[in-house]
Amino acid sequence: MRQAATTLQFDTRGRGFYSIGPAVEAFAHGQDMRTGLLTLFCRHTSASLLIQENADPSVLSDLENFLERIAPEDRTLYAHDSEGPDDMPAHIRAALTQTHLSIPIIGGALMLGVWQGVFLVEHRRRPHRREVALHVIGA
Repeated sequence: MRQAATTLQFDTRGRGFYSIGPAVEAFAHGQDMRTGLLTLFCRHTSASLLIQENADPSVLSDLENFLERIAPEDRTLYAHDSEGPDDMPAHIRAALTQTHLSIPIIGGALMLGVWQGVFLVEHRRRPHRREVALHVIGA
């Protein structure tokens, strides 16, 4: 068994879904493993990771609208607002999504479905530099 790890940085422009699949696939492909498991971990409490539809952008728009409804920016709802009105809603959105993903590698390829993409989800309104740790183990 072999292992490899790295940390990738992504600059966001504010709230939204950012495709990170190409960077993730490039790392995994560069390790030249036929069979294994790739783990991704988002190192933040107000951003997250998702595997989601990558063909129709209305899916991501609908997801953002849904997250807005279940975790709105409303100062009367939350005690925590240290970094502004989007602070606590960002934490709630991150708690409801995922901070880590595992993707099998079979035959040297990530086993994502045809319509699946890997996304970093920025839950804050202002731009941030986000870090995603990647670890692959396999042969």
